[in-house]
Amino acid sequence: MANSLKSATFLMESRLADAARGNAQALFDLGVAFSTGSGGVDVDLIEAHKWFNLAALNGNEEAVYCRAEISDEMTAREIADAQKAARAWLNQTMRRAA
Repeated sequence: MANSLKSATFLMESRLADAARGNAQALFDLGVAFSTGSGGVDVDLIEAHKWFNLAALNGNEEAVYCRAEISDEMTAREIADAQKAARAWLNQTMRRAA
């Protein structure tokens, strides 16, 4: 159990690091993880929408479809929160890059 938790944590940390560099596949992978509960994270549609949105902005076409699919299960408030979180992520990573 401890080893699987460590590997899940490592996977998430590496995906987050790649995502911070604008890696569309890493952004998409994070969306998948949060939409399905894989990678040792709990299902969180707001987080999933955020990552799919960021992946779509970085050219991942599959993320557009996944974002639309989970949007059907979300309230307008949740979608607005996800969009706000995506903007915050962009602002934070842009400041780090500057």
